[in-house]
Amino acid sequence: MSTAPVRLLLCDDHAVVRAGLRALLSSADGIEVVGEAGSGEEALAMAARLHPDVVLMDLQLGEGMDGVTATRRLTAQGDTHVLVLTMFDTDADITRAIEAGATGYLLKAERPDELFAAIHSAASGRTALSAPVADRLLAQLRSPRPTLSEREHEILGRLAQGLGNREIARALFISEATVKTHLGRIYGKLGVETRSGAVAVAKERRLLR
Repeated sequence: MSTAPVRLLLCDDHAVVRAGLRALLSSADGIEVVGEAGSGEEALAMAARLHPDVVLMDLQLGEGMDGVTATRRLTAQGDTHVLVLTMFDTDADITRAIEAGATGYLLKAERPDELFAAIHSAASGRTALSAPVADRLLAQLRSPRPTLSEREHEILGRLAQGLGNREIARALFISEATVKTHLGRIYGKLGVETRSGAVAVAKERRLLR
């Protein structure tokens, strides 16, 4: 008795990418592409109509709803599993996608057979991760998040808004020297040497409030 093929919905804002994926997946056993969406909004509408087993989701979808928001909405609606397929492998992107409910996270550099296997795994509710993504997740778990004081959080937040030391001092009613002291501690805890580096790491590790 043969099992039914995995019903797959593609979501990518580039028509050429969708066409390439459809052509590639047509050679895979047990996978049927039931539709193509060019935006998060279109993916939600098509999923409600087509009831795919898996949505192959890009994270960057141009204007409108991004892939993370679409993933969160899709997984909240029912039994559809979302498998992220993207070029982006930053800690922040991976964390946001997994927290939104994605069953798996693959990079577009993946080999076709790995993609096929991941789609079947996702359809069964099993986690599928590219090796570099799995490595990054393990690294995150092994390195504890830095602990910032309440004042350091406040200064980091002002830093992310683009404020200079004098503006931060005025906003928090402290001296510029105190701001510089706190910045030095923040840099040390985050392992950076610049303001932009501190903001980048804070965003990646979700430290901004």
